[in-house]
Amino acid sequence: MRLAVGMFPAAAITSKRGLAAFLFCQGGMYMVIQLVNTLSFPVAIIAGIVGLVLMVLAANLAVKKMVELAEYLKLSATFMGMTVLSLATSIPEITSHVTASASILSGNLDYKVGSAIVLGSNIGSDVVQQTLIMGVVVLITGSLYFRRYFLWKSMIPMIGSTLLCIVLGMDGTYSRLDGAILFGSFIAYTYYLYVDERKYYGTGDAPTQEQAAQPAINTAGQAWMAALIGLASMVITVLAAQIVLGVTERIVTVTGIGGSLLGVVTLGVASALPEFTTALAGARNNAHGISLGTLVGSNITNPLVAIGLGALISTYAVPRPLIAWDLPWEAVTGAILLVYLLLRKGKIGRKGSIYFIALYVIYILVRVFLFAAD
Repeated sequence: MRLAVGMFPAAAITSKRGLAAFLFCQGGMYMVIQLVNTLSFPVAIIAGIVGLVLMVLAANLAVKKMVELAEYLKLSATFMGMTVLSLATSIPEITSHVTASASILSGNLDYKVGSAIVLGSNIGSDVVQQTLIMGVVVLITGSLYFRRYFLWKSMIPMIGSTLLCIVLGMDGTYSRLDGAILFGSFIAYTYYLYVDERKYYGTGDAPTQEQAAQPAINTAGQAWMAALIGLASMVITVLAAQIVLGVTERIVTVTGIGGSLLGVVTLGVASALPEFTTALAGARNNAHGISLGTLVGSNITNPLVAIGLGALISTYAVPRPLIAWDLPWEAVTGAILLVYLLLRKGKIGRKGSIYFIALYVIYILVRVFLFAAD
């Protein structure tokens, strides 16, 4: 299962086949880098757009397979959303970080520019999810309901993860020790969720009738096939992420636009698309635990796993706008969402969705006009 949630380099090398796959992926990344560098600027832009689309499509296929596996393993909707789906839908962020860090270590990606791009993409994706996507999903479906225990068990850690990133990044870097703290926090939190799931399994979040009547996986063979397809999709995601990162670096070099701003505005939105599609599907199937667990869980997974793993590999230079605006705004919007839901007894309707969409608009306007440069 670890291979299916974006930890390919760390887990795959434990076997000869895994090592061969890892070396193939690394060789493919090098070839992609060389290809992008030989393209003219207009052609590189087109390649970047194609890579972005390919990254989203491959990530969505991986998410679909992870959903099917989670249902086969009989996980509750909330637990599935908070763990398996939050990791699966964070594949673009995780692979972008691992890919960028490997490229930084090999000298194929500038340290400051690469750091700015992936950190901006990560934090931008988080803000998009808890404001714009939350609002759009509610606007389309009518309402979402959060149970009180979910608020305390999930949203407090979400806000805490953001505050931890602020504290660790105030010195201008995410060191390997910082990465270990972030990733270790995720392991500890996941263990807590697992213990809680085993303790209260079957007390809520039952699958919908449609899900129960039509399981996608019924045998161990089908489960293995889903895992293989998911793994192949993640390899494609890694290679596509390398194209996008290479092209984005060239845009930063040519235009002078801040790498973190590009990450926030473009890659952040694109990276959040798997969360959007999964959350929307969950809401439409009356599986609110999937929608809420995915959106909130991804905002825990993104900083703790993606930034943590990346910092463990190469360390990062933290751009000033992330500490001065992006991360504080993410913490503030998370706190606003928590207070709003507590006051509204866990329910957010279409009126509330407008407020959160407006928070995203404010975030982007301030970012563009006051924090454009790194």
